[in-house]
Amino acid sequence: MTIADVRAAAPPLLDRLTQARAQTESLCAPLEVEDYVVSSMTDVSPTKWHLAHTSWFFETFVLAPFDSSYVTPNPKYAFLFNSYYVQAGERHCRAQRGLVTRPTVAEVYAYRAHVDAALRALVERIGDDPNHPAMPVIELGVHHEQQHQELLLTDIKHAFSLNPLEPAYARATPHCVASVAPLAWHRFGEGLHEIGAAPGAFCFDNETPRHRVHVHSFALAHRLVTNGEFLEFIRDGGYDRPGHWLADGWALRQAQAWRRPLYWSDSLESQFTLAGRRPIVAAEPVCHLSYYEADAYARWAGARLPTEAEWEVASRTQGASGNLVEGGQLAPSAATAGTELQQMLGAAWEWTASAYSPYPGFRVSAGALGEYNGKFMANQYVLRGGSCATPAAHIRRSYRNFFYPHQRWQFAGIRLAKDA
Repeated sequence: MTIADVRAAAPPLLDRLTQARAQTESLCAPLEVEDYVVSSMTDVSPTKWHLAHTSWFFETFVLAPFDSSYVTPNPKYAFLFNSYYVQAGERHCRAQRGLVTRPTVAEVYAYRAHVDAALRALVERIGDDPNHPAMPVIELGVHHEQQHQELLLTDIKHAFSLNPLEPAYARATPHCVASVAPLAWHRFGEGLHEIGAAPGAFCFDNETPRHRVHVHSFALAHRLVTNGEFLEFIRDGGYDRPGHWLADGWALRQAQAWRRPLYWSDSLESQFTLAGRRPIVAAEPVCHLSYYEADAYARWAGARLPTEAEWEVASRTQGASGNLVEGGQLAPSAATAGTELQQMLGAAWEWTASAYSPYPGFRVSAGALGEYNGKFMANQYVLRGGSCATPAAHIRRSYRNFFYPHQRWQFAGIRLAKDA
């Protein structure tokens, strides 16, 4: 099923809410109870926290303001499971989330069930009234839940990678492809284009307002950079030549002793995946790279990273299917043998050269929900396209993901661009 098929077959809001909440719990099925609590670095939240935080979101922004009869099972959950919403109250230290053994996993699941029952009753009372003020917040909550589904997978992967036993999250069967076509370049002419979310469908506030941009002629690679191609960069001394690197990136490479993508072995022969450790397949997309590594590779290759406007313009020429979480592969799949533009939705998030900043005319929403995206519009870069851990109902061509340039634990890869 393509992404377009998923959208066309979108069920009523209550069904989508129920499906999203169930999908989060389904992703936890392969885990043991001990797995739920671990936090392997500050960026990684415990699985138990993801389960509780997404429930806190609905409790705080939907149930509390729109259901006067709602009572939380524990008022202290508001402190434990708030993430960064300063206007919603005080928060527990992010770096200490892995120290919170209570509530137990069973109590967190009970919390979810409590919130789900109240949400179901509220939505049934609202019915299909599109003008009810709770409706857009519930829709936002569904997409927030889907964001945390991807984070749940990337976080447990990082935690498992630090376990000497290197446990497998799931025994996914990789699609073995021996080789891919050499990079082909698709040219796009200069012109004015509209980018941003089109009216009428859900989007995050940072995708608005839709606006016109001038795009110079450019060329975009038909597929993502592969493991084999990145290995050439390593063997050519890519991590040893400061001329390829931005100053901040070079300083970080030295400080962190980066020599290879995250999860690759020292021997450059294997990588840790959600299916456990397996050989590096040269044809598959390289991922788990920082912005600095992606930019250094592009310079080494005589190219550059695309801007987000270039990426969005080009993406309209490709079909809407992709290697997303529903496929169950949980690793970026290789491109097909052809040279058509591909892999733009799914496989790996694609670093762009665009700083994460507001679109012209952007306005932060009032209240705590205004903190969802707007306050992070500094010192980060935009990524486009989704990954093998992204739900199909969640991604769209206007979606603006964003991370700090040093972060590597997400499924982030490289697509090259050139001035035409």
